[in-house]
Amino acid sequence: MSNQTSISRRGFLGLGALAAAGSALAVTGCAPTRQGEEKLSDTGSTNASGNPAWLGDEPEIGEIVRAEDTDFLIIGAGCAGTAAAATASDMGLNFICCEKNASVQETREYFGGVNTKYQKEAKIEIDEAKLLNELSRYASGKCNQKLINMWIRESGETLEWFDPIMQAADKQGVLTVHTADHPTGGTDYYVPVLEHLWLTPYEPPMRNDLLADYVAAAGNPIRFGYEMVRLVHEDGKVTGAIFETDEGRVQINATNTLIATGGYPANPDMMEALSPAALACSTAASFAPNDTGDGIKAGLWAGASKDPEAAPMLFDRGAVAPGVDAGYDGAGDSRGLPGTIFQENIGSQPFMKVNRRGVRFVNESAPYDFMGNAAAQQPGGVWCQIFDANASEDILRFDTIGCSGFAKQMMAAGMPIDEFCAASLESGIMVKADTLEELADAMGFAGDDKTAFLDQVERYNAQFDAQKDDDFGKEAYRLSAIRQAPFYGCWFGCSLLTTLDGLRINEHCQVIDEDCNVIEGLYAAGDASGSFFSGNYPEYLVGVASGRSTVQGRHVARFLAGDIA
Repeated sequence: MSNQTSISRRGFLGLGALAAAGSALAVTGCAPTRQGEEKLSDTGSTNASGNPAWLGDEPEIGEIVRAEDTDFLIIGAGCAGTAAAATASDMGLNFICCEKNASVQETREYFGGVNTKYQKEAKIEIDEAKLLNELSRYASGKCNQKLINMWIRESGETLEWFDPIMQAADKQGVLTVHTADHPTGGTDYYVPVLEHLWLTPYEPPMRNDLLADYVAAAGNPIRFGYEMVRLVHEDGKVTGAIFETDEGRVQINATNTLIATGGYPANPDMMEALSPAALACSTAASFAPNDTGDGIKAGLWAGASKDPEAAPMLFDRGAVAPGVDAGYDGAGDSRGLPGTIFQENIGSQPFMKVNRRGVRFVNESAPYDFMGNAAAQQPGGVWCQIFDANASEDILRFDTIGCSGFAKQMMAAGMPIDEFCAASLESGIMVKADTLEELADAMGFAGDDKTAFLDQVERYNAQFDAQKDDDFGKEAYRLSAIRQAPFYGCWFGCSLLTTLDGLRINEHCQVIDEDCNVIEGLYAAGDASGSFFSGNYPEYLVGVASGRSTVQGRHVARFLAGDIA
């Protein structure tokens, strides 16, 4: 595995195309819901049974056309589920993996790993204790540190396990190193080198496809078209699940069941009840359309507890036309976010950004969701980003990290800014103008707002000349002048990727109830699980989401096989 120093244009365009166990009864660091804390019954209206309306009642079992038995049932074939199934194959476990869709779920080829052999080869050391406490700080302490430590300590082994599978498919791994020698985001964040990628070629088959093939080659292929109806449970114990299939309802009895079904970003009822702040600044969808929270709901019906606070994953790239507000369009089942572009990557660059009144309102150099959270307190929940013909040079100097760093890679490779922003320019959502006055008109600024916008540009240029942002403290190297025609403008909200608040689990991914008791036979991993993040996705800790999902899926299989204690 080599250090990443560049990415091919083909690789970038590929990314754009892609756009579219034990039963211990007590868990350290966990406590029952207390007075004043949010309960499920507090999250929106309730139905006749007293359940929240978004949760509804558990479906009846109905007629079962066939039943079968297994030791280990895996529900979902995304990052966590395929890792669990492939590991179960290695361990010789008797298992069944079911997926409601016709194929495995998409994954981006990222993996956040800690003190891997590739980092050691690059002489990069990760301070594990500092990383643990940085993640806990992002979550305001609303997390299970033992669970986070499990990812930290097992991620290196997990990467070394599946890297040969990737290499066999001609997918060369790279380690993303940071070149900046300065603070990031306006303050001193801890920004360790965590992200590993597999870029060549960045096209199907992807990691989950390869793991699915690995499972099939071992003689136990994933069963597609199996949509979970509910879990089978009684007296605090889960003994399998019931699925809707082409042949009717099938019951799979299992000693242990893993929920790995993803989050709930594609469920408007759950989003409105559980994550309204995300909708207040979201304009576009990057989520898998089948991530509807099915596993989370099934776990709750079986007596599980859920993270009380939302943890949406928001990227500040939801390009929309002038006048479009954040939040859902439509009503009922037709509700959806208004943006038509998966992500416009340049939205994450720290150019000048203003609200509907034409004025700045926040330090633009910060993690992705900070921009959206600040915009939610502004008219429409959106902002307008402005830059000029020198954008390529500015982006190279900004030196952002994570996937926003692809802009830097493309500028270094000589990609014209118009090609980089082709989706929004060709659709007319991003505007290119010869004068700032023309740009202001095209962006919808009029009257006093137009005057304020032009004054703001003048002030921002003066701050660039002085190399000091005396309004919001943005770093000098992330200021830029807006003087050289042509000028560009585009309105943005956030693009919603997924949700990270799910069923609460302990360090072995065993699901727990409100009293912190393990629900016997039930596990959760990936975005269907919680206890790891709270309130946000820690964007500067790159690759943690995919990394923890894969590690958790593998951990459950190893734990059940007795490979780890």
